[in-house]
Amino acid sequence: MRTASRTRPTIALTAIAAASVLLLTGCGTTEEAGAASGEAAIVITDDRGESVELAAPAEKVVALEWNTAENLVALGVMPVGVADTEGYGDWVKAEALDDSVKDVGDRGEPSVDAIAGLAPDLVLTTTDLSESVIAQIEEFAPVMVVRGADASNPIGQMESNLERIATATGHEAEGEDLLSGFHENLADGKSELEAAGLSGAPFMMSDSWATGGQVSIRPFAEGALLTAVTEELGLENVWTGEGDADYGLGSIDVEGLTSVGDVEFLYIANGETDAYQNELAGNAVWLSLPFVQSGNVHRLPDGIWMFGGPSSMNDYIDAVVTTLAG
Repeated sequence: MRTASRTRPTIALTAIAAASVLLLTGCGTTEEAGAASGEAAIVITDDRGESVELAAPAEKVVALEWNTAENLVALGVMPVGVADTEGYGDWVKAEALDDSVKDVGDRGEPSVDAIAGLAPDLVLTTTDLSESVIAQIEEFAPVMVVRGADASNPIGQMESNLERIATATGHEAEGEDLLSGFHENLADGKSELEAAGLSGAPFMMSDSWATGGQVSIRPFAEGALLTAVTEELGLENVWTGEGDADYGLGSIDVEGLTSVGDVEFLYIANGETDAYQNELAGNAVWLSLPFVQSGNVHRLPDGIWMFGGPSSMNDYIDAVVTTLAG
């Protein structure tokens, strides 16, 4: 398996992120100039179109979505607080939190009091969090809001999120290294799949869950981050159903898979909650599907966060290549 040069410096910030970041310079460093003049040293435009002003690179950061927390750790910044630390530990294996990180409640309903008690320099969240909660937090700390995902540009949004977090924390060089490693890993993975005769192979990506014995399937349509990454690896997505405008996700039941032929069927589960292996084990419709009959159902390793940053995407690339070509 490749060791992907994930720490080699190459690319600078993309034009999109560079345009959104304004460093106010004067005598000395930008941080010193800001501190001396009383002006913000760093100004970043977030995905609300709001200017987030920081007197210096943020050191005490709270992350209210797992992709922002993952990016912080990958950049070398351990957050002081994260929403649902237990869930993060279950679902995000690429970048581990240490024991110092405080749990600040649920991702959708964080504890404003717990966040305030940490006296953060910056709070990171996504557009999935309600504006009312964001407004409460902004009474005591700057908040940078990034879009959790964008189905019109999934990889670009992931990169832009990382770049702005890197700028806000003063870790631009580390951010460039992470993106360089991600693109090198993509190129290496594509070469390995091509060498295995899998270039252009049809695939479908999904996850699923069961409630009261009923199985719901979530196809990753065009615009989903994992779909885009898999296509960059040289495989061809066969799922033509529509996904939502942010995450590119659809919703079907098992009968909805009957239009899918013999493909490489990739999916992610977590622990024992595997609806394909459990609830559908004896389902006649599931057992009749061509990819099931040919043995092309591939559960990828646990802990790959499907909506994460470059670190999780590197784990995903490695898993796909190992599973299909290893």
